[in-house]
Amino acid sequence: MPVLQVSSSEAIKKRTLLAVIIGGLIAGAFDLTSAFISFGWGTPRAIASGLLGSSAFQGGTATWLLGVALHFFIALSAAAIYCVASWKLEFLRQHFVVSGMFFGIAIYLVMNLIVLPLSAVPFKVGPFTVHAMIQGLLVHMILIGLPISASAWKLMK
Repeated sequence: MPVLQVSSSEAIKKRTLLAVIIGGLIAGAFDLTSAFISFGWGTPRAIASGLLGSSAFQGGTATWLLGVALHFFIALSAAAIYCVASWKLEFLRQHFVVSGMFFGIAIYLVMNLIVLPLSAVPFKVGPFTVHAMIQGLLVHMILIGLPISASAWKLMK
């Protein structure tokens, strides 16, 4: 019986998909846990308010679950961007600690300067206190950027 060979292109795609899923889910879980600790269990409704506006805060379980789903969609999207970029920019995998930290900073900036201001959140974004900015940057660097970059480094060899 002939053995089917998986092309190297297919193998790269499978390893990339695995890195995206694992890195994105870990980063999403770490970030959501951090948000629950800092802001409470209503955090997913605040996330859902990016689509639904202020009505999200009166929503029930479905709205809460929508916020969780949106949160993980964003985390998985960030992981996909990093992993696909690392196909051409090999230093993203080779120097994953530094690259992951800077990627976390980039995610923080994109979320706070582009995504949130363009969303339907019913609250003003910024100005930030120094403490809130440092906390946000550290969370994004360590709990989001590093798990994504580490998964690319480990799984995309």
